[in-house]
Amino acid sequence: MKEESLKKRIRSGKIRRQDVVRRMAELAFGKANDCVRLVLEDEPTVDKLDLSLLSEVKRNDKGTVEIKLIDRLRALEQLSQAAGQDEGDMESFLKALQGGGEESDGV
Repeated sequence: MKEESLKKRIRSGKIRRQDVVRRMAELAFGKANDCVRLVLEDEPTVDKLDLSLLSEVKRNDKGTVEIKLIDRLRALEQLSQAAGQDEGDMESFLKALQGGGEESDGV
């Protein structure tokens, strides 16, 4: 239910600071069990797996599978920065995510 509420806020453009911080924490500390299950099970039920940590899946013609997960260290760094930001900085960050902020040449 909380996830559906978050999805509605994202669609409406009303994301709160705690939503962003919570999501970054989920990515930084989440378990990769379902990502591994995806490649190990013969017929995984994909819509029931939490693949939010999954970045890439490769399977070659010999059957070798390679999975890449998100960079947890980077997620932790961003979480640390977000925790140290004041509300004005977070508001600017959220506007940029939603396409309403100014673009920077360096980002």
